[in-house]
Amino acid sequence: MPGGERMKRILIIVALLAIGGAAAYGILNRTDGSAGAAPPLAGAPPAADALARGEYLTRAADCEACHSVPGADQPFAGGVAFALPFGTLYSTNITADAATGIGAWSDEDFVRAVREGIRPDGTHLYPAFPYTAYTGLSRADVLAIKSYLFSLPRVNAPNRANELKFPFNQRWAVGFWNAAFFKSARFAADPEKSAALNRGAYLATALGHCGECHTPRNFAFAPEHRHALSGADMLGWRAYNITPDPTYGIGAWSDEDLAKYLTRGHAEGRGSAAGPMGEAVERSLQYLHPEDTAALVAYLRSVPAQRGAHPVIAGVQLAPPSPAEAPKADSALTEGRQLFAGVCASCHQWNGRGLETHYAALQGSRGINDPNGLNVTEAILHGVKLKIADTEVFMPAFGAGYSDSEVAALSNFVIAQFGNRSGQVTPQDVALRRSGQ
Repeated sequence: MPGGERMKRILIIVALLAIGGAAAYGILNRTDGSAGAAPPLAGAPPAADALARGEYLTRAADCEACHSVPGADQPFAGGVAFALPFGTLYSTNITADAATGIGAWSDEDFVRAVREGIRPDGTHLYPAFPYTAYTGLSRADVLAIKSYLFSLPRVNAPNRANELKFPFNQRWAVGFWNAAFFKSARFAADPEKSAALNRGAYLATALGHCGECHTPRNFAFAPEHRHALSGADMLGWRAYNITPDPTYGIGAWSDEDLAKYLTRGHAEGRGSAAGPMGEAVERSLQYLHPEDTAALVAYLRSVPAQRGAHPVIAGVQLAPPSPAEAPKADSALTEGRQLFAGVCASCHQWNGRGLETHYAALQGSRGINDPNGLNVTEAILHGVKLKIADTEVFMPAFGAGYSDSEVAALSNFVIAQFGNRSGQVTPQDVALRRSGQ
């Protein structure tokens, strides 16, 4: 075949591949243009005051946790850091400030950003923003959230630049990620399920986006939906299995246990919420209407039970009979025992029942049943701060005062003492967790 003819055929093939690729890209990135219909929530009925309804939905969607720096007096002004394997992302200002926030966004701009992950200038949002879940929201609910956000004080706070490694700093590449892992689709109620189950599904999958933390992710950091809610590691903490598995999930929890944990951050014999889960309770879940909480619990009961990739027993651990006596010395745990005696026992007690507040109880916590000690270590390093209604929960951070080996020793003692398991936390593990990895 003459060289010119061969080159012509190659160019035709390349052109066909390019056209086919562009067509596939467009099809896979197509947008569901429907408005969507949300199940009516008990706490946000359609007939409610518009701003009150928007506030309820904003809290149910947990917007404040990601867009408000803890302790800063600038809610929704952004700046929260998210340390991920490929770099650090910073949340953006979503107040109505026209210069640095979203004050110049139209309704269409806001809906498209929330449900499709695309900004008004056409660039993609990173899927750390849960548009992959919010895509299920109805247009009416999205605009109710916008109305509430626009009613709040405007904050002039320029967005901080992300610190991402190449090629993850190339936003255009998110379009290909979307083509592979994202489907634009509104929530569709299942006519064969009760109104409560559909309401719970909407709360869990769209508004509350529980799977963003509790569903494991694949090599591309996309949710593995076939293992939905079976547990995952996120931002240094372990989000535990919340499927109905009776041993490793919430199958053995009563409805009352679940409702209390979700709205109060503590259930007797189940431990207390901390880290990202504590933030979710503080800023979102505690504000749910009781009927909506019950619907969420019903939905969690209905999903397929799974063991999970990192199974941690969720059973209740009974306390030793004496609340006053320290355990006998164990040479392998001596350092951890001494550290616990010095700064922990006065609040948590030697039997883990807690003193003065039940939030200090360690009994039944999955953290102390986890030999890897992710959440125990994080709590020791960074402390716990939680406000539920008028109750302030506080545990100081010990990261600055303790070395990596001391934190590891203390973590392993806590796991052995209250979980009756052999802790596997090493100083190297602590060093990585201290650095946010």
